[in-house]
Amino acid sequence: MLRRKNINAIAIALLLIWLVTSFFVPMVWWVLPVIALIWFLITLCGSFLIQWNYHYPSLHSNKKIEDPFISLTFDDGPNPEFTPKVLKLLDQFNAKATFFCIGRQIEKHPEILKEIVANGHTIGNHTYSHSKTFGFYGTDKVIQELQKTNQLVVEKTGLQMNLYRPVFGVTNPNIEKAVKKMKLSSIGWNVRSLDTTPRTSEMVLKRITSKVSKGDIVLLHDTSEKTIQVLERLLLFLKEKNLQSVTVDQLLQQDAYA
Repeated sequence: MLRRKNINAIAIALLLIWLVTSFFVPMVWWVLPVIALIWFLITLCGSFLIQWNYHYPSLHSNKKIEDPFISLTFDDGPNPEFTPKVLKLLDQFNAKATFFCIGRQIEKHPEILKEIVANGHTIGNHTYSHSKTFGFYGTDKVIQELQKTNQLVVEKTGLQMNLYRPVFGVTNPNIEKAVKKMKLSSIGWNVRSLDTTPRTSEMVLKRITSKVSKGDIVLLHDTSEKTIQVLERLLLFLKEKNLQSVTVDQLLQQDAYA
């Protein structure tokens, strides 16, 4: 298994073997940078590919579930233009979803956050700032981001969130320490829509429908008209396939709130 502790241990062992051996026989020097480069590349991929669970485990699906359930998840809201449209479509199809919300957006649009909860959907923590440099934050700053967003939700809804969606899917030792200290469940995905890329709505829809099946978690964003177009057709597709979208905590049998 590609896990940080295992890879670090292997890299250190190889370096020690090289060092000890070099006392007895001549060793080529370029082996050291090769070992370092391989270690770096594996760690880099493990930090950006959340499905690897390289730094710490996240929950990506529940293929053992007996019911025909999947979970639609929406990141980066609440958005005043698009989140209400998402909520309307979900209501039309009697579907439930999970919204991983940014603290700054909650401050701007608390009424939409309350509407999400009132409609029976689940909310989770997606940091306060959603900074592009979040992966470089120290543990204390990560904790501050998560605590600030959790406190905002407590003030607006009375709910203490247990679920966390890593920004850009990035994980590292500092984020691991923060998540463990706050006792959060890290939620990933196994069907990535890529709805924030230049792909057309048709391409995004095809990407999801060609992959989605019982127990999957689908990553979407309630931040664009393209996603709204995809969502309406996706909900029709799920209905035809007798698949029902439920909240991620129901799919994973986790507690969404403390």
